[in-house]
Amino acid sequence: MEIKGEYSLDYPRERVWPLLLDADVLARIMPGCESLRLVAEDEYEATMSIGIAAVKGKYNGKVWIKEKNPPEHMALVVDGNGGLGFVKAQVALDLRAGSNTTLLAYQAEAEVGGPIASVGHRMLGGVAKLLVNQALKSLKAELDGQRA
Repeated sequence: MEIKGEYSLDYPRERVWPLLLDADVLARIMPGCESLRLVAEDEYEATMSIGIAAVKGKYNGKVWIKEKNPPEHMALVVDGNGGLGFVKAQVALDLRAGSNTTLLAYQAEAEVGGPIASVGHRMLGGVAKLLVNQALKSLKAELDGQRA
């Protein structure tokens, strides 16, 4: 499954970039995140509760930052498992500077297996886009909160 898109933020990328590396901020903006803990440089352990249709569950996993080119680019690898299956994903984030704005372009490839995959590719794609949009709106709210 592939997901890609762009999101515009009314903040310079020098303000956006540090939030993408802050475990506390990431835990607040990721839908369903119960905990996110830095365990080594650029490595996090995560616990998330996510539900898709009648298939709901808790997932434990790791997130690694594999590429960093501040403040322009980062790549993440996600590996999570739960009673209802697994998810493995690679995510690329590119932050393009505008005049006092940031265009955040994202591209992700994900593999889902186990009972969670039984809900179908079409539904999984829609849910994934919904979760990404929630996270991006939460990132904007974090930035707005810093402004206030």
